[in-house]
Amino acid sequence: MFNRIVVICDGNICRSPTAAAILAAGVPGKQISSAGLIAVVGQDMAPLAREVAESRGLHCPSHQARQLDSLISNTADLLLVMEKRQRNELMQRYPAASGKVFLLDHWSGGADIPDPYRRDRDTFEHVYELIERASTAWLARL
Repeated sequence: MFNRIVVICDGNICRSPTAAAILAAGVPGKQISSAGLIAVVGQDMAPLAREVAESRGLHCPSHQARQLDSLISNTADLLLVMEKRQRNELMQRYPAASGKVFLLDHWSGGADIPDPYRRDRDTFEHVYELIERASTAWLARL
């Protein structure tokens, strides 16, 4: 049912590429990508986000941040966001997508997953754990 999944955060360099890599590893037959509401277009994954993910055995493919747009929104089967604020903004920008927008943490309590950008390694480690838990809960349903 969900074949084209897009994970969304703000800058598309920390949280969403991490979650996309976890999901892609768990369901290799699906098209899983990421985008940002205010993307740092063209940037690679934040070095500390990649380092933390790879230290836990996650392969993070090369990445170029991209801006969420109507084409991405319209063609996705499922849009996963990190925060309630992002869900509201996405539904305001693209009302037709509202039925397919969910929090990444939907199945694990519905909490926001905070942005670790420009924070310390401990913060990145904590956020990785939140992303991993939430992504694993989605994998059971994909």
